[in-house]
Parts: sequence; C-alpha cells; structure tokens
Amino acid sequence: MELKALLVEDEETSRDILRNYIQKYCPTVHVKAEAGTIDEALVLIKKEQPDILFLDVEMPYGNAFDLLDKVGERTFETVFVTAYDHYAIDALNAHASFYLLKPISIDKLIEAVDYVTYVKKKEQQLQQQVLQPKSTSVSGKITIPVQNGFEVLEVADIIYCQADDNYTQIYLSKGKKLVSKTLKYFEDMLTEFGFSRVHKSYLVNVNAVVEYRKGKGGSVVLSNGKEVMVSPSRKKEFLAFFD
Repeated sequence: MELKALLVEDEETSRDILRNYIQKYCPTVHVKAEAGTIDEALVLIKKEQPDILFLDVEMPYGNAFDLLDKVGERTFETVFVTAYDHYAIDALNAHASFYLLKPISIDKLIEAVDYVTYVKKKEQQLQQQVLQPKSTSVSGKITIPVQNGFEVLEVADIIYCQADDNYTQIYLSKGKKLVSKTLKYFEDMLTEFGFSRVHKSYLVNVNAVVEYRKGKGGSVVLSNGKEVMVSPSRKKEFLAFFD
C-alpha cells in the first residue's frame, strides 16, 4: 500500500535527512510535499490530503500542536519528529500515531511506517463493511464489589467501561455501575472476552461496536449510541479484532 506523506519541518537539513531515509528505507511512502511553516503546512494538508504527516514539534510562530488544532478533523496519521522527549505526553494527547526522536533511528522510522500502513489498510478494508469482530467470546460472568459483598454481571451486558480516577464506571445495556477498581483492573479481566482498551480512559466491548469513524484519531460508535475516541497508538490493537 502506498502512503502519501507530507513533511513539516522548519530546518532544511532535517527535512533532507528524513526525506532521504524515507526514500531509501520506506519505498511505499511517497513524499508529496514539504512545508517549513504552519501556514504552509495548512495549505498543503488541504491540497494533498496526506495519509501520513511527519511533523516536527517546534516550528516558527507556533508548534505542531497549534497546527493540529487548526486542521481540526483529520484522516491522516501523525508521526512526531523531534529532538525533545518531553513532548511525548503532549503528542499522545494530540492523537499521535508514533513519536520519533532525533537523530532518527531507521528501525523506528520503518516501525512507524509499518504501523501506519497496517492502520490505513485496515480502515480501508472496513470502510464499506459491517463490522464483524473475530472474537465473539462474550459469554461469562464477572463479580464486582459492592458495600455488602459482591454483584454478578453478565459480560455480554457490558458495553464499555470508563476510567473515573481510581474508580471505573461500567456502562451496561441497562444502567451503569460505579466500581472501586481501576480501569486497568477491568482491562486485565475482560480482554479475553473481546474487550479492547481503545483509549487511556475507555475499555470497549468490541461486539458492541456498530460503527468506526475516521477523523481526529478515529472513533467508534457503540450500540447505546456512545461515541468513543480511539487513540492512534491503540488503533492497530483495536482494528485487529475485525476481519
């Protein structure tokens, strides 16, 4: 699968290095255009409709996060390229698919491209299909603590779980429960039943997914109408549930 790429980097030398690496080691990536400023990048994003955006964090008159805010809804995957590792959390919050540190590791660059390629192929395959999870293992029960003991829940009745500090909100086909356990606790318990951690705050029952939407990182619509964001770094794991 060929990926259309846009390089956004204010230093010409850094652009040259990245372009040369891509041409030599990532033959499926076609660099359509390059930008040295946020304004240039905004014009080129609209014109070229890239699949993958290689984006330096620090730019003249703003930064990468300003650019992404101005773009709004997007269908491309973002790979941050920076010399500073302290932007990692901000990059995740800005729905980055990958984070490359300068000097760029060729292995990491290939890994980033492979990741985006998988996600794009899967999105393309699923675009006009009814979502059919590979896993239908939702029969079973779990117990949750209550004040006077425990309560039994049918796994199939759980639509999604949402983190609430050290608590978890469990949304059921009818009603919801607040449980004094972390989301990680339920992730460990429910993954074998076909649940996917699509976001740091959400664990969803993949059998309750009725629609997948591309856009700002991507999102899923669940059987109760709830739309949940899918973190780009978790897309591959989530999409692997579907044929």
